[in-house]
Amino acid sequence: MDKAAILKSIVAVRTSIPDDAFTARSLGTTREGSGVVIRGDGLVLTIGYLITEAEEVWLTTSDGRIVPGHALAYDQESGFGLIQALGPLDCPALVFGDTSKAAIGDPVLFADGLGQTTEARIVAKQEFAGYWEYLLDEALFTAPAHPLWGGAALVDRDGKLLGIGSLKLEMSRNGNRSDINMVVPINLLRPILDDLLTRGKVDKPARPWLGAITAESNGDVVVVSVAPNGPAARAGLKGGDVISEVRNEEVGGLADFYRQVWKSGPAGAEIPFRVLREGRETWLRVKSADRDSFLKRPQLQ
Repeated sequence: MDKAAILKSIVAVRTSIPDDAFTARSLGTTREGSGVVIRGDGLVLTIGYLITEAEEVWLTTSDGRIVPGHALAYDQESGFGLIQALGPLDCPALVFGDTSKAAIGDPVLFADGLGQTTEARIVAKQEFAGYWEYLLDEALFTAPAHPLWGGAALVDRDGKLLGIGSLKLEMSRNGNRSDINMVVPINLLRPILDDLLTRGKVDKPARPWLGAITAESNGDVVVVSVAPNGPAARAGLKGGDVISEVRNEEVGGLADFYRQVWKSGPAGAEIPFRVLREGRETWLRVKSADRDSFLKRPQLQ
């Protein structure tokens, strides 16, 4: 594996987000991470939270050149984001690997746009449910963790791109705790790339979005907080509520909760919940929304 060659395909990403953007409070107004050049014309793949509602995007190549970019697309379901460089990057594109063939124990390399690399191994391939209404059927998990994971490249022993870094998490095994990275598999990009390039999003109805931060505790789905003026807040859902049923079906954990919500219909569907609040049960009806309708549209620089 040629680390120097791989690093030439990775750029640093810096974005500026308006103070009044919907995600400004939760994700900040200045975001920094990495991106991977995946096409010779300067198309860069990154993690979507770096570019959500961005009004300015700047890319820095491995040799220090700074090039403006445009936030081209963000796929809520996978978490991938695309940036189009607005000037020549002159960076080689990384070839896609095949995450279906990646196995637990395989050696991998995590590389970021600042030139830092971490030699790691795949420690798990499994479902991941995120508190922000996000679910992957099979994410990649690697250890040891890379310190600047957001948008960083995960490559296999042949130097092919296996995925994009999303999170740093803590894993507990046999009483020992260690930091790991969660990676969005590159195979999720293949079937949606054409739609993202031509439409800026996948050509299908948006999933219903609640605007609720939730967590799983001993199998229960607990509301941590709700987005101001979001669907959950308007319906009266509150932090501390335990969601026990969706449409008269019992909830079996966070991933099951999301799947039940998403099969209720497209964005805009009205969804009934049975909620346990301070020892008492109540029913609430949440009129869901399209998450994208709350976000600012990217503007060309």
